[in-house]
Amino acid sequence: MVIDVKDAISPPIASYIIENIDDAIATNKVAIIMRMDTPGGLDTAMRDIIQKVMNAKIPVIVYVAPKGARAASAGALITLASDIAAMAPGTNIGAAHPVSVGGGGEGKDAKDSTMVQKVTNDAVAYARSIARERGRSEQWAEDIVKKSISTPSQEALSMGVIDIVAQDMDDLLNQLDGRKVKKNAVTFELHTKGANVVEKPMGFRYRLLAAISNPNVAYILMLIGLAGIYFELSSPGAVLPGVIGGISLILAFFAFQTLPVNYAGIALILLAVIMFIAEIKVPSYGLLTVGGIISMVLGSVLLFRTPELYAQVSYGVIIPVTLFFAAFFVTTLYLVVKVHRTPSKVGAEGLRGETAEVYSWNTDGTGKVFCHGEYWNAKGPMTLTPGDHVEVVEVAGMDLIVKPRGTAEETNR
Repeated sequence: MVIDVKDAISPPIASYIIENIDDAIATNKVAIIMRMDTPGGLDTAMRDIIQKVMNAKIPVIVYVAPKGARAASAGALITLASDIAAMAPGTNIGAAHPVSVGGGGEGKDAKDSTMVQKVTNDAVAYARSIARERGRSEQWAEDIVKKSISTPSQEALSMGVIDIVAQDMDDLLNQLDGRKVKKNAVTFELHTKGANVVEKPMGFRYRLLAAISNPNVAYILMLIGLAGIYFELSSPGAVLPGVIGGISLILAFFAFQTLPVNYAGIALILLAVIMFIAEIKVPSYGLLTVGGIISMVLGSVLLFRTPELYAQVSYGVIIPVTLFFAAFFVTTLYLVVKVHRTPSKVGAEGLRGETAEVYSWNTDGTGKVFCHGEYWNAKGPMTLTPGDHVEVVEVAGMDLIVKPRGTAEETNR
């Protein structure tokens, strides 16, 4: 069986690998090959995979491929733990120094320095124990953790870090043929030349979970969720924004448990949304909008900011999303101001400025006019006559105050 790992090591990826190792055992496969290209990932997910690999009842082979691929950080230790480690030419392995994630700094004071040292020493001991168990270079295992070294495939082979350098899958199967693998008290002899290879691509469920765990997707889901909840609260009963917002927020929270979340970043993004909303209600002359844009950019940058590239939000996502939200709220503000400045079209205020037609008129400057489909008592100049068109200038109780606008013929022209 052959499975592909082409993403950061996360809980969904760990579940996918463990499930397929169990499936390979249950279906009597002679071995399972993990074709790997990963930048690294979470320590907990990595350890779950390594435990499964080392205790599996069939040989587990890790093949860093295709050319140009890498097994960095967590991927390096998973490769180290495999029964047979293979790499394609033009690939590299290593750089497994543990990185503190979640917003805290490293080495800021004695307490932080001690914690970093404890985590590093634990990782070194873990890497050396795996290398010793698999008969690989313990010094190299220590150096990839302490010194973050990374090694090309041919050098890794000469140093005893890996077992095979194979051009492609057919070459790998030919080189695996006849090799013996001892697991616990059982020795396996591989007969892989011309073997039937079963490819097990990642199913929709795991692809979806892995995609959600991408920091760029999690970031966008969080913003959609915040916007949806806001619109539902501001317009109760709309339903759709609340449904979309709720689902997006739950998916974002799922992703946050697999990513190094910096809660200061979340707080800044929430502050930005509050500023955008406040701009609609408070006349700040654009200051709140500018503050909201700055807060959103800073929050986005800090949200998953770690030295590990796989856990960072791309600037190519941050900038367009921030500009979109800013443009959206600025447009909303413009429309709100425009509505506020538009004369009322309902009630007494809606009559001011309207054109009415004189129905009957008295010499004392009073009479009746027809306006908005109704007859109104009116007051105005004594010179008006029936048929004249007048403009409503004021509403006084139940009377309209009017002034001449010209005859019907002039008005029509």
